[in-house]
Amino acid sequence: MNGRRRLLISGATALTASLLSRPGFGINRSPRKTPPPLRPESKLRAVNPGTWMDPDTDFSALQQRCEARGWQLEIPDAVRQQWRYFSGTDGDRVKEMEAAWNDPSIDGVLYVGGGWGGARVLEAGFRFPQRALWSVGFSDSSSLLLAQWAAGLAGAIHGSSGGPDERWQRTAALLSGEPVPPLAGTPMRSGVGTGPLIVTNLTVATHLIGTPWFPDLKGAILVLEDVGEAPYRIDRMLTHWRSAGLMRGLAGVACGRFSWKKDDILPGDFTMEEILEQRLGDLRIPLVMNLPLGHGRPNMALPVGQQARLDGRTGQLSLLS
Repeated sequence: MNGRRRLLISGATALTASLLSRPGFGINRSPRKTPPPLRPESKLRAVNPGTWMDPDTDFSALQQRCEARGWQLEIPDAVRQQWRYFSGTDGDRVKEMEAAWNDPSIDGVLYVGGGWGGARVLEAGFRFPQRALWSVGFSDSSSLLLAQWAAGLAGAIHGSSGGPDERWQRTAALLSGEPVPPLAGTPMRSGVGTGPLIVTNLTVATHLIGTPWFPDLKGAILVLEDVGEAPYRIDRMLTHWRSAGLMRGLAGVACGRFSWKKDDILPGDFTMEEILEQRLGDLRIPLVMNLPLGHGRPNMALPVGQQARLDGRTGQLSLLS
């Protein structure tokens, strides 16, 4: 028994050492590379890293929005490909990501589509080159936004390139280096915290835990959102985060929109608000809920990694220069 115990301990020690030596594990202390603001004649490219979309999807409104800013938006045929429920094979999607990220003429990537597939692109071998590039997405693309920050690269924006004009104007302002107003939510626990923003879909981020693509959260303001998950499943995921120690050392935590089917809650069950407050309200850091972001409208953009201030007294989340 003692010999087996020593073997297990030595094996665990060796595994931990090997994980910490791999890129993406541990704290990335290298300077962050930030892309320059987009200017007239900047070039963007659409990439679909996840589920296939209707081949008749019309991108003309998005192209017109970009043209109004003087930007050129490329829509490759690959965004409309289909392989079972993905927009092409894993290898196809890796190639499309590599083509966009390694093209020196491209200033930013718009992740279109959604569903599921971004993490498979990472698992299939895509690696971010050490260059500064803007990227915009949310939902399933949260995996790529988090991985970009974990790789030491700024420029990832959690937001949408579609929807109402107010939403697009905020996204475009962030891409252009223009100031944007604070987001207002419901204050739940007082205090003020400052730190880099980590904005993500909870389910997607939960399934990156233990991978090289999960970023360091120490000192960060964590902003979470989700869709289609019943309160008990949100409870289960947040309990996982707490048990893994991921909530320790945060500067603040905020919640965007959490939506679910009404029949997921039975009489006597906890409400979503109760679960979020229970699992996040005892961390002794500022807590704000109901920020206007996530699935549905509005989905106001936030830049991953940018320094921000969360005020638990007023419910405001402000970006710092």
